[in-house]
Amino acid sequence: MRRLLTLLLLLLGTATALPAAAQSGPTAAFPYTLNTEKLPNGLTVVRVPYPSQGIIAYVTVVRVGSRNEVEPGKTGFAHFFEHMMFKGTKNNPEGSREKVMGTFGFDDNAFTTDDVTVYYSYGPTAGLPKLIELEADRFRNLEYSEPAFQTEALAVLGEYHKNAAAPFLKMEEELNAAAFQRHTYRHTTLGFYEDIKAMPQAYQYSREFFQRWYTPDNTMLFIVGDFDDAKVMQLVRENYGPWNRKVAQVTVPTEPPQTGPRTAHIDWPQPTQPRQILAWRTPAASVTTMDAAIQTVLVDYLTGPTSPAYKSLVLDKQLVEEIGSDYSVHRDPNLFTLTATLKNEKDRDTVRLALLKEVSNLAAGKLDAARVKAIQDHERYGTLMSLQTPRDVGVRLAMYGGILGTPDGLQLHLQNLTKVKPAQLQEFAKKYLTANRIILLSLTPKVAGAGGTK
Repeated sequence: MRRLLTLLLLLLGTATALPAAAQSGPTAAFPYTLNTEKLPNGLTVVRVPYPSQGIIAYVTVVRVGSRNEVEPGKTGFAHFFEHMMFKGTKNNPEGSREKVMGTFGFDDNAFTTDDVTVYYSYGPTAGLPKLIELEADRFRNLEYSEPAFQTEALAVLGEYHKNAAAPFLKMEEELNAAAFQRHTYRHTTLGFYEDIKAMPQAYQYSREFFQRWYTPDNTMLFIVGDFDDAKVMQLVRENYGPWNRKVAQVTVPTEPPQTGPRTAHIDWPQPTQPRQILAWRTPAASVTTMDAAIQTVLVDYLTGPTSPAYKSLVLDKQLVEEIGSDYSVHRDPNLFTLTATLKNEKDRDTVRLALLKEVSNLAAGKLDAARVKAIQDHERYGTLMSLQTPRDVGVRLAMYGGILGTPDGLQLHLQNLTKVKPAQLQEFAKKYLTANRIILLSLTPKVAGAGGTK
């Protein structure tokens, strides 16, 4: 629910320092080699050989998301700028890039999260030289007129209205408002509604945004598939080498400690099912701690199909349609959640207490070590099975690389997953999943729907 753009789904500052060239070999958890080079301008270029027979994925991650939007009145620009990046340059005016991409048969898209913006193209290796030229041009030389900017701003406003028609955006907004008082995670990736409405008047700011964040030292490029490495690197150096901007430095406000439980409630005016969220603010993902790996295991341990909560609430008593978590890795402390879609409003307290009981049991040391090991094995197997195409590999690498600040972030995370000990789950729950740190959000439909009553 909390990620408007459904994907898998971070460290302050720019990317971790790398030698001029480095190689990360395959492991049991990640069976592909990463050949990494950092250009003199700071651009990190990662090439991943993949047996895809003439197919490549070309994925660019910029370490800018809604987290970076620190100026009042200027939320939503990371997402908005994702749209503007398709508007063309002097050398390749709007529409010409898409025409070339279509000629080669490339699938081309992008998405924005709280912490990063990711652009990906997927298609034939034969088009790679032209693709490198086009991508370097737009990241160096993006151009668009004020009328084009204003037109796209209205399209983004329409996107907000479309998302607002379902309960998930409102739930995310209310949960963020309850959880964060100062940190920029308080607003969603789309931004505050009033700021989105005001975007057409912010043309000049948009130009500053591009200069501030779309810089080589704030960007990683992942090329995955079947290609000639030497030729690719020659083209990358030629086309990206002149890119010479430096990333801006801003201070993201630190969230003060939470001193007691918080609640939020939504009366939803349309038929839907009641929802319940339990949330706690928990540590950021980092390559130097086990916090992200622990929370990844906790998701399945508390709500997965082998958990007591799932067996009781979903299978036996059938009080909920589903339970789960919206946890994803973040650069700064964010939320670990337990979510439930109820069948009937009258069962809300029963469901909430059942989930709290599982957390309490965990904190008290009632642990099933065999189930922890099974979850770890399942995570490893699931990751391997999800890497079916160069695009799967490239997007996953880009997400973890951008959030964790190092191109091998995914491998490091997967290695940490295998190291999680049952005692660490208990320690984490005792420290972070406590009564005085909880945030409870409930949604009740005003009109009865799918068993909901009001």
